[in-house]
Amino acid sequence: MEFFSLSQCVGYVAFVLGVIAFFQKKDRPLKFYVGLESLAYTVHFFLLGNTPAAASALITSGRSFLAMKTRSLSLTVIVIAANVSVGLALAGNGTGWLPVIGSCISTYAMFTMRGIPLRLAILVSTFCWLANNIISGSIGGTLLEAVIATVNTYTIAQMFRLSAKTRAEEPAGEPLPFTKG
Repeated sequence: MEFFSLSQCVGYVAFVLGVIAFFQKKDRPLKFYVGLESLAYTVHFFLLGNTPAAASALITSGRSFLAMKTRSLSLTVIVIAANVSVGLALAGNGTGWLPVIGSCISTYAMFTMRGIPLRLAILVSTFCWLANNIISGSIGGTLLEAVIATVNTYTIAQMFRLSAKTRAEEPAGEPLPFTKG
C-alpha cells in the first residue's frame, strides 16, 4: 500500500474536508462540507476500485447539496432508492453494501432531522463507512471516519450541554395566581 499514491492523497483531501464538516454546529455548513468531502471520496474510491463506495459517495454529495435547500420527503425516497439501486447493481457481496447502508441512513437524516438527532444518525452511518474504509485499504478514509466519529461525538456533547444550559437558564414561568376558594 502506497501512502502517497494519488488515490490515498485524494483520501487525505476528503479527510480534511470531513474534519471541517463535523466541527460545524450549524446544519447548513455541515451539509456543505459533507458534500465537498463526498466529492473527494467519489474520486478516492473510484481510484481504489471500490465502485459501490464511489457511486454512493457521489449520490451522497448531491444529496448533501440538495439537503441544504430542501427537507423533501419525496426527495429522500428518491435518493435512498438511488443508493439501493447502486447496491443492487454494484455491491457484489455483503461488504459492498456497507457504504450503501451508511448512505441510506445519512440520507434519511439529512432530509428529515436537525441538530443532535441528525448527528446521531450520521454517527451510525460513520461506522458503516469506517468498516468499508478499513476493508478497502483507504488510509485517509479510515482516519477520516475515526476522526468524524470522535469529532461528531464531541460536537453532539457540546450541543447537548448548550441545550441543557439554555433550558436551565430559561425562567420557570409566571407563578400561579393565589386564589381563595
